[in-house]
Parts: sequence; structure tokens; C-alpha cells
Amino acid sequence: MDRIFNFSAGPAILPAEVLQQARGEMLDWHGSSMSVMEMSHRGLEFMSIAEKVESDLRELASIPVNYKILFLSGGASSQFAMVPMNLLRGKKSADYINTGEWSQKAIKEAKKYCTVNIAASSENENFSCAPTQDRWMLDPAAAYVHYTPNETIGGVEFNWVPDVDAQVPLVSDMSSSILSRPLDVARFGLIYAGAQKNMGPAGLTIVIVREDLLGVTLPGTPTMFDYKIHADNDSMYNTPPTYAMYIMGLVLEWLKRNGGLIAMEKVNIAKAKLLYDLLDASDFYHCPVVESDRSRMNVPFTLKNPSLDGTFLQQSQARGLIQLKGHRSVGGMRASIYNAMPIEGVARLVEFMQEFEINHA
Repeated sequence: MDRIFNFSAGPAILPAEVLQQARGEMLDWHGSSMSVMEMSHRGLEFMSIAEKVESDLRELASIPVNYKILFLSGGASSQFAMVPMNLLRGKKSADYINTGEWSQKAIKEAKKYCTVNIAASSENENFSCAPTQDRWMLDPAAAYVHYTPNETIGGVEFNWVPDVDAQVPLVSDMSSSILSRPLDVARFGLIYAGAQKNMGPAGLTIVIVREDLLGVTLPGTPTMFDYKIHADNDSMYNTPPTYAMYIMGLVLEWLKRNGGLIAMEKVNIAKAKLLYDLLDASDFYHCPVVESDRSRMNVPFTLKNPSLDGTFLQQSQARGLIQLKGHRSVGGMRASIYNAMPIEGVARLVEFMQEFEINHA
């Protein structure tokens, strides 16, 4: 069957090869006469899947041996609370960088557990940029520094990793950018990410945490919110999202077959350039994000005449280009072009946008 091009921000497009392999293994995984969905998470079959997923992720992202990888449920939003519960470690405050809706949600949750210092914000610029580090007012007494390197809704991305005091862990919500480019994990104390954009289906959350940050939680922290409990039990303290882990494993194998993160970054740069070049050459479309801080993953844009939004969405869907409506909080359009979006999909979108402009200018 012909597949549409799904520009959803998440749950997002998955590689067709992955879906085909999962279909072929649905009823019988590797001669086990079981679907992965039926397997005990403590059985030998699933344990072999889990071990390979962790090994492949560690290899692809060059994760050092002194970092634990946790496979959790609860979405990245649960990490907004779990991070302060685990990383305050006796301190009373944390630094947060405010660059849009997802960082604001993290800030709101952290305020329940500590004093939050907004060390930098782009709110006065309508969240159209990433604050340069010379604007940051970090608190040397902070327990950690938290930032969101890619704001899925606003389409703002840090194309650099912040420099912070080596004694203050850098924490990053990489839900919409992880595995889209090479990553120096050693510069971070903790990385967390929902899987449903670049890694797999919804329901799985990855936490990559330096071992020395484990083991000191706020009084009253629920057992399920203690990173060390999950680390000590190899993410098997409770039943993890087993099928989502299996699909993630297939995605990681797909990434390895296609050259890993260095090759993926080149493709992502090419896809983003194709779309941004069109936006910059047109006065019919507009991208609200400062050029230096534009996301490679999520491209927001507006039409010169907003009354045409409905027509644009209707006609693009008829062409097999779906989920282009912008987030309800900002309006306009948004094309999410994660790893699994082929360059052909972006080219088809650009072709449609050019035709639409000609017909409605």
C-alpha cells in the first residue's frame, strides 16, 4: 500500500522497514511461537531483547560505562518531577532555562519541590530564539541546570551544548532531538526523552543518568520515582513497556544499518534546509524562529493570509501530507521531520507548498 507522509509531532512516523519487520514477527518472534507482547519481561526471550536494546543504544549514542540507561513508563512529563526528586541531593534550588511550553511545564513541576531560578528566558522574544549563554545568570548553589534543547511546539533548538560548572549536573529533556545527531553524553548529568518521536512508539521513556547521581532522593519519594531502584533492577523492578522497547530495538538496528548518528545528522540537515529554503524565499509563508536557532526536527510556519489555513490543511491531506496543523497554543502550521521522515516526504511537502502559493498568492 502507498504510505502517507505523517508530519505529526508525536506519536510520530516510524521507519517503514521497522513496521514491516514488526508485522512479520507479530505472531512468532524468532521461533518462540509467541508475540513479544505476550512475553514475560523476566523470560529469557524478552531479556535478550532488552539487553540488545541497551547495548545498541549505548553504542549509537556513545554512552560511557559510568552512565545507567533506564527504560521507564510515565512519559517524559513524569521526569519533570522525578528529576528534582532525585537530583536535589540536599540542595534547595535548581536552575532552569525557559524557552517555551515544555520548559515551562518542567519549571512548574519543579517548583513543587524546590526554588526554581529562571537563569535565562526567551519569553520576551516570544520564544523565537535560544538565549545565548552570555545572558544566563546561573546560581552556583543550584543542584542542577535544566534545559530543553528542542522545543517541539515553538520550533526552537539549541545547536550547541551549554557550558556549566563541572560540579553542577546539566539536565536535558531531549524528547524531540535525541538520536538526531551525535551526542557527547559525558557533558550531561542526566538526559531524558520520550520515545515517540525519534526512537519508537509512545509509552516508553529513556533516562540516561550518571551513576554518582543515584541514591539520594527527597524524603517521601515514591519507590517508582527512585532512579536507583530502577538502575539496581535493570529497569525490571516493575513490568516495563515491553513492546515499545522491542520496537525501539528495531529502530536502533535501522539507525545502525543507515550509518548511525553521523549519517542521520547529514540527512536531517538536508531535510531541514529544503524546507527552510522555501520559507525564506517566500513572502507567502513565514517562519517565526530566529535563523540560528531553528529546529531541524520541528518546523513551524504561518501563511500570509491565515484565512487560508483550513484550505491548506484540506488540500495537503488530500495529497497524503497529514498532521501539518500547528499546536493549538501557537496556531499556524508545523512540519515535524524526525529521523524516520524520508527526504522524499519533505520534497513532496515543498512541492505542494510551492503550488499552493502560486494558486493563492
